[in-house]
Amino acid sequence: MDLSARPVVSAAEWEQAHREMLVREKELTRARDALAAARRRMPMVKLEKDYVLQGPDGPVRLVDVFEGRHQLVAYKFMWHDPASPCEGCSLFVDQFGHPAHLHARDVTRAVISSGPLEETLPYRQRMGWTTPWYSSAGSDLYADLGLGDGFALNVFLRDGDDVYRAYMIEGRGTEALGSVWSFLDLVPFGRQETWEDAPAGTPQSDPYVWWRRHDEYETAGAAHR
Repeated sequence: MDLSARPVVSAAEWEQAHREMLVREKELTRARDALAAARRRMPMVKLEKDYVLQGPDGPVRLVDVFEGRHQLVAYKFMWHDPASPCEGCSLFVDQFGHPAHLHARDVTRAVISSGPLEETLPYRQRMGWTTPWYSSAGSDLYADLGLGDGFALNVFLRDGDDVYRAYMIEGRGTEALGSVWSFLDLVPFGRQETWEDAPAGTPQSDPYVWWRRHDEYETAGAAHR
């Protein structure tokens, strides 16, 4: 291992370098917050079709994939060769944490694969994934959204039975995603904390107070009803 490109310095010099790096990191954090605020103000497009997907228990309308929540983060798992499923998509789904924290902020996360269920569900089981899984095979969903054979992540908003496409990200844009915060920064309501710059009418609460251990959200909600 060649460490020549990384100089070894005194503790005081390291602290100074760290302070300088922190300034740059804080600038990036503020820029990322501003970008999320702009994303929350993006226009949306209404989906005119009532798309029907295939789920483990049979046909499912896209509106039902929301599971009663108002926001949906749907990852398009590309599927070409059943003998060699996409390593990149697999790595991405491996990063998904417990969904309770997203559910607490009115967000459902799901995978809508372009491959048929008879091929993709066994792979899901092999990988040990529990994320809700559907197939767009036989549906016009991705064709109408202008997506080809690659991967992508779409954000949808539901108002009753009406579904709107709010955002889409693909390519290297997905590399920074995986944490609860990264997904909340993509959806129309954001993290729903009072410090956020959000459109009028966005539900918000004080930061920190809504956080729970993932097995305590329902209990906490019941205590407030």
